[in-house]
Amino acid sequence: MHFPLLRFPRVTSLLVLGGVLVAVLLGWTAPAHATGERLVDDYRSVFGTPGVAAAVIDGSSVETIVRGRDGDGNAVTARTRFRIASMSKSMTASAIMLLVDRDRVSLDDPVIKVLPDFRMADPRFTGITVRQLLSHTSGLSNSTNDEYVFPPPRSPREIVAGLADKTLAADPGTRSEYHNTNYSIAARIVEVVSGKSFDAFLHTELFTPLGMTGTSSTLGCSDRAEGVPSGYEVVLGVALAAPEMPGICAGSGGVISTLDDMVRWLRFNQATFGPDLLSADSLTELHTVQPKAGDYALGWQSRPVAADAPPSVIGHGGTLATWTGDMVFSPKTGVAALVLTNSGGDPSLLSTNLLAERIGAPATPMSNPLTVVNTVLLGLTVGMAALLVTAAVRARRWASRRRAARRPRLVLRLVPLALVTVLGTVPPTLIWGAFSVQYWIVTLWLLPLLALFCLTCSVLGAVALGRRLWCFRRAGQTAFAPVRPATANG
Repeated sequence: MHFPLLRFPRVTSLLVLGGVLVAVLLGWTAPAHATGERLVDDYRSVFGTPGVAAAVIDGSSVETIVRGRDGDGNAVTARTRFRIASMSKSMTASAIMLLVDRDRVSLDDPVIKVLPDFRMADPRFTGITVRQLLSHTSGLSNSTNDEYVFPPPRSPREIVAGLADKTLAADPGTRSEYHNTNYSIAARIVEVVSGKSFDAFLHTELFTPLGMTGTSSTLGCSDRAEGVPSGYEVVLGVALAAPEMPGICAGSGGVISTLDDMVRWLRFNQATFGPDLLSADSLTELHTVQPKAGDYALGWQSRPVAADAPPSVIGHGGTLATWTGDMVFSPKTGVAALVLTNSGGDPSLLSTNLLAERIGAPATPMSNPLTVVNTVLLGLTVGMAALLVTAAVRARRWASRRRAARRPRLVLRLVPLALVTVLGTVPPTLIWGAFSVQYWIVTLWLLPLLALFCLTCSVLGAVALGRRLWCFRRAGQTAFAPVRPATANG
């Protein structure tokens, strides 16, 4: 599963915008240096990344740079296994192109022709083509097909079956929206047409011929796999090994690989390595921007080397909650760069800088807006916790002072605490556009300090509010309790 976040999209839109502005104003950046090793070291210092495996390919030479540790505490090597997330899409697209070269499928076939069981509650679905799946122009959208459900469906068959009651957000082929389910449908096409499971097809038709012996795939984003330790959550420079968030990854983000194997994959896409698995025309089509797809090709994207430059390179990134990566190559120069990491961050920044350094283009300064965001969130959380604990502890004194208060005034006195309690539910709702427990889970994984702030507001706010009401009621009962007459001994 790829979160178009970090590429930080909608999930962090409000927070990151503020963080970027503060980071820019304060100049919290790491300057780009002249060598690949220093670029990697700068990236680790900015993002706190525990482990990085990177490579720069220039013709027949390959420079590899490995730093840090994996989730088990072992040193990262070129054979360390990483979840590559949405970089997997390039492999799913290649699997489809293998079938195209064998005349089993055409890119412009309607999906329903090659996948007869495909159904949606929208008559427009019959116009979706295989090409539109791979270019994210099918009309599928998270607004009508929520990909963050818990528990998530696992297999391509289950994912396709789950679309039976869904609708499209746009006519097929009219607009682009990045949506992982497109690639899960493509994976199901591979299974039905080839007669093999998607994992088996990748293994026998792609990974084995290319000598990618350390590469495999899983259905779910968090499925256990041999030799794959946990990734990391990194908050304000503190890295904690953490399990990956459950999610839909079949066809869209489930591949696990190594630096050595991914170098092979990049060189295969550059047509400089391996057997002729794909025709030259098919390889070119994979890297060609598609109609109405913006900058998207087929499992790849067209990109600029610098922010103000025209698109001149081809690449794709991958983001999970605890793993990120990126790969990019220049068709003109043949230079390529690859980055695999075991935590969040912005690896496309590093891969592009590695490429720019090799071809003599200017590098982009590196900064991490989440450092500022998390610092603000931590301060807010500590401050809010102190205020709410104080309110709860002093609830008895508060109640005794307001025993004689009229009810309307008393209600007004309680409004601030009630608002704080409700505030805890607001940020995830604003970010995701809906209130749901599943979005709380996503927020907890992706922005743990935001989740902590929300829980602090909701839980401690409710405790403080409840204690004030309880103490006020007790104070009222005491005020109106009958006075016992004095006894002879009294």
